[in-house]
Amino acid sequence: MQPSTIGGINRLPESEKRAIYTRYIPRKLLEHFHLPDTDSQRIQQFMEFKFAPGSSDVEMRLFHEQRFPDPILYAHLADTMNGQIHVLLYILNDPDAPRFDVDKMPDGAPTKFGTLQRNVEAEKMALEAGLAPGQVRRGLRLLGNAIDAFEGFVTSLGHDMYFVEPLYYHNAVIFERYGFSYQMGKRLMESIHAGFQPEGDLSAQLDGSNPFRQAGAGNSIRRRSWAIHDGILGEPFTNVTMYKRVGKAAGISTTPGCAW
Repeated sequence: MQPSTIGGINRLPESEKRAIYTRYIPRKLLEHFHLPDTDSQRIQQFMEFKFAPGSSDVEMRLFHEQRFPDPILYAHLADTMNGQIHVLLYILNDPDAPRFDVDKMPDGAPTKFGTLQRNVEAEKMALEAGLAPGQVRRGLRLLGNAIDAFEGFVTSLGHDMYFVEPLYYHNAVIFERYGFSYQMGKRLMESIHAGFQPEGDLSAQLDGSNPFRQAGAGNSIRRRSWAIHDGILGEPFTNVTMYKRVGKAAGISTTPGCAW
């Protein structure tokens, strides 16, 4: 029988593991960069994996060309306690877009996308370029295709739902718009939206003291996310977990009327 968990897949021979994990690569991504199909051995030269036997997580990087510094797709998946699929991080990068070093300090030390430490000058440039927190490059606008492919992968393992961990506020809002619901964190999201209303406590902190806290930022999901990343909540944005049932949309919005 085919395994239904990441841990089970990781016990398979390497060629079988690779074949299963390529299932969640969106076909449109391959077509856009003229890459080989996932059933071709040639695709493997563009991929890197971390999936040790005995582990219950997998990291995959897909590059559009060899030796390019950033993958066009990065995915980190793990098993939940009850064997469901949990997406810890999922990134689509446009390799033709300018790069902003928000993921590393000037000396090269990692920032873990600004969650461990911050390269503030790089973040300021990313903000002005229209990027959201954590983005080193502009995205590819293929998330809908990526979700469709991922749901095919989840279904092939015998599941009808999966979980995601939004790293930033704007990630949670985007997931809402693609049909996700909350396992935990919905009240936090609603309280953040209330706080950014004209008389809210978060709006009062948009005092222009730095580029991340400009007046009017509460009207934009992206700029709200930068203010939250800058510490406007008084604590990190954490403890939000979302889930989606395959082929179904929850229809939840915690940010009614707010533009991107």
